[in-house]
Amino acid sequence: DLAHDPVVIRADLGTSEGPERAATAALAAFEGRLDILVNNAGTPLRKESHRVTVEELDGLWRVNVRAALLLTAAVVPAMAARGTGAIVSISSISGLRGAPRRSIYAATKAALDGMTRAIAMEYGPVGIRANAVAPGVVETTMWRENLATPGVAEAVLDLIPTRRLSTPEEVAEVVVFLASDAARAITGEVIAADGGMRATINLWPKV
Repeated sequence: DLAHDPVVIRADLGTSEGPERAATAALAAFEGRLDILVNNAGTPLRKESHRVTVEELDGLWRVNVRAALLLTAAVVPAMAARGTGAIVSISSISGLRGAPRRSIYAATKAALDGMTRAIAMEYGPVGIRANAVAPGVVETTMWRENLATPGVAEAVLDLIPTRRLSTPEEVAEVVVFLASDAARAITGEVIAADGGMRATINLWPKV
C-alpha cells in the first residue's frame, strides 16, 4: 500500500543536528521504511567572488552540500536493509557550466554532483540508485523579478534553445521519473532539465 497521509517535519538543515533530526522523524513516521529521498534544500548567492564572505561560503556549504550528505547517510541503512532506494538531489546548471557572480553557488552544486556519482558507486551494490537533476532558468518569483530588468529577458532566452523558461512542474516530473522504477537502469547521472542551455555557448548576462 503506497498511500500515506502527508507528514510535515520541521528541521533546520543548516545546523549540524537538523538533517539527522529530519531523517529520524521521517523514518519513525513511515515505520522505518523510506523508498525515496529528494535532497531539495538549497540557498542561492549572487555575488562577485572576491566579495564573498567566509560566513556566506559556510552557509551555502552547510545547506547545499552538507545537509544532502547527512540526510543521505541517515537514510541509506534503511534503504539498504530493504535492498532498494532512490536518491535524487536538486543540483543546478550552474554546477555544469560557469556563470558570473555564482562561483560559490556553482561550487556547491558541482560538489553535489560529485557526491551523487560517489553515492551511486558506493551503494549501487545494495540496490540504491543516486541521481541529480540540474534545472536551468525556472519560472520562479526570483527569476521573474530578474527578467523584469530591461534587456535581461532577451539575453536569458538567447541561452535557451526552447526559448522559454522551464516550470517547477517540469523539473518535478524529471525527479518523479528518476525516483520511479522506470529509471531503474539509471544511476550516477546528472540530468539537465534546462531547455537545452547546457548545449549553448556560455554567454551569461550579468544578472
